[in-house]
Amino acid sequence: MLSQVMSGGVVVAVVVLVAATAFGLVWRWRDGRLRAVDDGRLRSDDLGADLGERATLVQFSTAFCAPCRTTRRILDEVAGMVDGVVHVEVDAEANLGLVRRLEIVRTPTVLVLDSGGRIVRRASGAPRKADVIAALGAAVS
Repeated sequence: MLSQVMSGGVVVAVVVLVAATAFGLVWRWRDGRLRAVDDGRLRSDDLGADLGERATLVQFSTAFCAPCRTTRRILDEVAGMVDGVVHVEVDAEANLGLVRRLEIVRTPTVLVLDSGGRIVRRASGAPRKADVIAALGAAVS
């Protein structure tokens, strides 16, 4: 009887371990990846800042978000490298209506907008600099 209970517990433990590992791997794979989207358009009024002539890098942040500082630095560097590209940081806590409309569930979230304000790429988590540069290529072409 005890061996049946032990073997049942081992099976449950293995199933939970496999599920948690799968979830962790998917989370890690998606974290910071800029993926193509068509979530509509944003205007200057939505962001409280002017859009860039060629593209806009929009970052949704919160005050206590550690990866937001790294993301801010990366997006500032990339915006400084490419003429006509601006970086706009939006306080997610102060703009809950926009956060809900865009279904932003974590910070940092980065949106890459083309010159017309159309969202062409989106990432949750801190993106890599090379990925941001590549996403700009999709926005300005």
